[in-house]
Amino acid sequence: MTRLLARRLQQYVFTAVLMGMAAQSYAGKANDTLVYASDSEIENVSPYHNTMREGVILAHLVWSNLVYRDPKTGEYKPELATDWQWESPTALLMHLRQGVKFHNGDAFTADDVVYTFEHIAGPNTDSVVPQSVNWIARTEKVDDYTVRLHLAKPFPAALEYLSGPTPIFPAKYFQSVKLAGFSRAPIGTGPYKVVQVIPGQGVTMEKNPDYFKESPLGQPKIGKLNFVVIRDPETRLAQLITGQVDWIWRVPSDQTEALSSMPNLAVKSGETMRVGFVAMSIHSDSPEGKPFQDVRVRQAVNYAIDRQSMVTNLVKGGSKPVYTACFREQVACDASKVINYPFDPQKAKQLLAEAGYPNGFDTDIWAYRERDYAEAIIGYLRQVGIRARLHYVQFPVMADALISGKAPMAFNTWGSFSINDATAFTTPYFGGKGNDIWKDPDVTNTLLKADETINTQDRAALYATALGRISSQAYIAPLFSYSTHYAFTSDLNFQDWPDELPRFALSSWK
Repeated sequence: MTRLLARRLQQYVFTAVLMGMAAQSYAGKANDTLVYASDSEIENVSPYHNTMREGVILAHLVWSNLVYRDPKTGEYKPELATDWQWESPTALLMHLRQGVKFHNGDAFTADDVVYTFEHIAGPNTDSVVPQSVNWIARTEKVDDYTVRLHLAKPFPAALEYLSGPTPIFPAKYFQSVKLAGFSRAPIGTGPYKVVQVIPGQGVTMEKNPDYFKESPLGQPKIGKLNFVVIRDPETRLAQLITGQVDWIWRVPSDQTEALSSMPNLAVKSGETMRVGFVAMSIHSDSPEGKPFQDVRVRQAVNYAIDRQSMVTNLVKGGSKPVYTACFREQVACDASKVINYPFDPQKAKQLLAEAGYPNGFDTDIWAYRERDYAEAIIGYLRQVGIRARLHYVQFPVMADALISGKAPMAFNTWGSFSINDATAFTTPYFGGKGNDIWKDPDVTNTLLKADETINTQDRAALYATALGRISSQAYIAPLFSYSTHYAFTSDLNFQDWPDELPRFALSSWK
């Protein structure tokens, strides 16, 4: 442990004591209560009405899906559905599990599946993630425990989506309380039930005593879970050290070694499928944005940034350089036609000169997280003559600035909602809608074909073509996969996963 880090950690503990944080602890093994903390509040705990990673975690604790993907093997297993069969490339028949109850005692039936997919999720609803089910044209109730999903077109990633961002809601209860009431008192069929939602502070949960015994997750082992919002990183760390909190994540890499030396704490680090990248607008006519209309300028940005150095010195923890508009382990993420831009400042300067900017130019870069990463990118760009001013804002502000053309360049990240398929990354950004600020018809048309191609090899070949085009046009500069650093009480059995989803329902006390 370095002296600087030792002093900082001592200061965190001292600050915690002064603030009275260590007066009494309700966290930990003794109270059978796992308190986990993050810096972000969920505006609405409903999984269909927030896009926060913290919301994804809650979704897998409180709700169940029709299908379960085993994180160890990748195998799809029955969850709320007991079995399924493809009747045609666009018709999926699913038999549902009987005897499952929602947290309020209501029985789970086909009506809940139909109502969820027809009225809560998808287009023409209040959902903020319509892509979760927009591949379903219609959900048909065959009988009380059988549904048929009619797909808009063949969609080979259907089971992956049914195991991820598609939890089943209670139709009767939701209709009675509406979205506002549901966000205050949500219910599901998951391993934990919500006891209390306190806006700005967190969510309290306890083990569901009626959780169905046939669940592929098994029965939850920890009695209570408390999600708490602690925005200040030093306060989060102080509360972990003093026992007020049992688990935190996104710990800065320079603190992991010091924390791992503490006997009451454990640290884990691992690569995730979240990718950091620089997006460059091609439609801005402003002085700051016009240079990016030239593909040579965008390619220069790709050559200017030392990905390996950022991985080694900043991100750490298993992170790797990335060159594709998807995570390499996602299904159909075929990088065979992608350009692996090496770190070559001289090549970057040459391209800038050829584009008419021998002395570089002034521009803006926007970012919403990891300010130190954004500042490192700015440093690399400045070395080749691209003088970028940082606008550090909240994510919705940055997203709006990109879509409107106000932001000529932005440091962005995407975790694919933990969906292990390239369509969860490439299509949202290059499919012609939503976050697609480029709308390249060649890419869009290729992705339309790829997303409905059943044959695995043919689908991968189409993705290779689309990813190659994105790479050659340098619409983005993919940089690195994220690693996540977790710190938690040594009393806890906790496993991290590449999909960036902490599965507390699988955790236990030692």
